[in-house]
Amino acid sequence: MDREIPKEELRRMKRKKIITTVSVVAMLAVVIAVIMMLTRTGVSRKDIVVATVDRGTIQSSVSAGGKVAPAFEEIINSPIATRIVEVYSKAGDSVDVGTPLMRLDLQTAETELNKLMDQIEMRRHELEQQRVNNATQLSDLEMQIKVKAMTVDRMAVELRNERYLDSLGSGTGDRVKQVELEYNTGKLELEQMRLRLANERKVTDANLRLKELELNITGKNLGEMQRTLDDARIRAPRKATLTYINDQVGQKIAEGERIAIISDLSHFKVDGEIADTYSDRVSVGADAIVKIGKERLPGKVSNVTPLSRNGVMAFTVRLDDDSNKRLRSGLKTDVYVMCDVIEDVVRITNGPFYTGPGEYELFVLDGDDELLRRKVTLGDSNFEYVEVKSGLQPGDRVVISDMKEFKTKKRLRIK
Repeated sequence: MDREIPKEELRRMKRKKIITTVSVVAMLAVVIAVIMMLTRTGVSRKDIVVATVDRGTIQSSVSAGGKVAPAFEEIINSPIATRIVEVYSKAGDSVDVGTPLMRLDLQTAETELNKLMDQIEMRRHELEQQRVNNATQLSDLEMQIKVKAMTVDRMAVELRNERYLDSLGSGTGDRVKQVELEYNTGKLELEQMRLRLANERKVTDANLRLKELELNITGKNLGEMQRTLDDARIRAPRKATLTYINDQVGQKIAEGERIAIISDLSHFKVDGEIADTYSDRVSVGADAIVKIGKERLPGKVSNVTPLSRNGVMAFTVRLDDDSNKRLRSGLKTDVYVMCDVIEDVVRITNGPFYTGPGEYELFVLDGDDELLRRKVTLGDSNFEYVEVKSGLQPGDRVVISDMKEFKTKKRLRIK
């Protein structure tokens, strides 16, 4: 026969069952929490760079790309259309003033020079011939005028004699009129000959000047051809380094084609390019910082091109230390052109996250082991700091390294 279970025993069994159930639930909750903690997205502390927000001064700047170039560079172009016969130097050679670089085929140019020399000689003979012809022609006219003047003087004497005879009654009025007409006609002919002589002098002077001008022009052409021929004997114009030379022997080259470049590789400048939207912030004389790795080289903007090409404006930076050992021709650099000074602003250290003024979502440290995404508005910057307009306060710790792979996450755990 069944015995009735005491109430005390029932209560004890019930408590035991409840305790067991609660323990199982608690253990499940702990396991789930541990699993969630272990599976939650995290980032290693060594993979992030954290900067503390502070307050201070920012001298704003605009960033640009730059390339190191020799401070002095001279391009040597071919003065004539010819071909390369010999090459005496190679790229990288140090050359002095007058060092032969190459020999060009000058046969055609020398032939042209000889033709011009012959033309010079011919022009000289033509000029001398013109002088002789002018002298002969003018001498003939002068002699004719002298003869005519003597004839007119004789006619004047005859006219006086006829008038005297007519006054004595021995002559006739008709004879006087005839002699007077011949005398007046002779005077007019003499005046005409004198005018002709004056005109001939002007014509012969003009012809002589024309011949002299032709001789001068030919002489100038000869001088120009001589200089061209001298330039075609390619030599280094100054002491420098030969950075380029066309060493293709036998290759035909056009007039004005580049055949060599010499550069001063002991001093450098930086050629920068920036979007033309920043053209009003880049001006001649502005301070600039050129970054090569971690090294910063100060300088000033020395030249700004007035026109933009494909939305890009070019400028040149002259460095204070233009012979720094880090400088190499063709080296790519970052250039920061300094603009306005902004006093007493909230700022953070510049980093790869910053691409220009606007809104950003940055990760801010919450405690020591969590990162929370926060919306932040940033303003101007320079190569060191970025202006914080809203979203951060001095003392906040912000991740300034690249966090693009976590752009969809709101919270991250620091491992």
